[in-house]
Amino acid sequence: MDVLDRLRLDVPVLQAGMGGGVSGPRLAGAVAAAGGLGTLCLASPAALRAGIAQVRDQAPGRSVAVNLLMPFVHRRHVAACVRGRVDVAVLFFGGDAGLVEELHDAGAVVLAQVGTLGEAAAALSWGVDGLVAQGAEAGGHLLGRQQSLEFLAAVLPVAGGRPVLVSGGIATAEDTARALAAGAAGVVAGTRFLLTEESGAHPLYKRRVLDATETLETTLFGFGWPARHRVVANEATRRWLDERGRVRRVPALLNGLSAPVSRVVGDGLAARLPRLQRTGLPLLAPGPPVAGMPDTTVESTPLYAGQTALRIDSVVTAAEAVALLAGG
Repeated sequence: MDVLDRLRLDVPVLQAGMGGGVSGPRLAGAVAAAGGLGTLCLASPAALRAGIAQVRDQAPGRSVAVNLLMPFVHRRHVAACVRGRVDVAVLFFGGDAGLVEELHDAGAVVLAQVGTLGEAAAALSWGVDGLVAQGAEAGGHLLGRQQSLEFLAAVLPVAGGRPVLVSGGIATAEDTARALAAGAAGVVAGTRFLLTEESGAHPLYKRRVLDATETLETTLFGFGWPARHRVVANEATRRWLDERGRVRRVPALLNGLSAPVSRVVGDGLAARLPRLQRTGLPLLAPGPPVAGMPDTTVESTPLYAGQTALRIDSVVTAAEAVALLAGG
């Protein structure tokens, strides 16, 4: 599959589907209009349908992608993608052959994000069209355990000729060039698009990422989804991580018992949880702070960012971000 041709792209740059409303239709539409692939984060079925339509209105003739965050996906989310004739579906943290077949029948290209060779083999067995090889330097939730280009080199021989894109460590045109030279079919960037004017991230969240001097790999914000993630520091990390960066006993125990919560929490409650969290309470869910939330939520919610945060020094437009990544 030729990624540029099949996905109707001008440049091999894909914007990551950042959850909780960070990558909404305004950002995805701006990326698509600039010639990259804009990706909507998982939202309520009604919001997904409206978002797909909005991106198409904003960027006629371009593809629109949806990030299917599998721990939180229900049948109605899939139905919204099918009925909306989404062009690309990205499976993250799971999937199966039946889902891939259903999305294929609706005309979608299906990509799966993976972080190990075992996950790559499983996704290929489902019949996906391509892989996103995530490196350990990525922000947000982590599958990757190797550096991105090291993992890319391991995945390419098992991909069976299907395209492999790189996620993690992508902030500049030089990063993109290195990935393409190493055999990637394209790059996926999150933090660079988080730090755009069209991103839905809370303004103070963006400022914290710009000011960061380190990132933290943790499971702290794992209530309902006890998986690894990369963030920058805030009051919650200072309160609930010990001097070695390990999650303290109480939140670790609660997170470990909370995995079934993701299957029963509705879209409405999930959207409200960041407003309800308090730094002093060890119930820390994965929703990030977005524009319109109180400033205090920046201290009690996850400030997802990849290691590239240390190399980015400004908020730009989405079109500028695409150009910075593509090299022109």
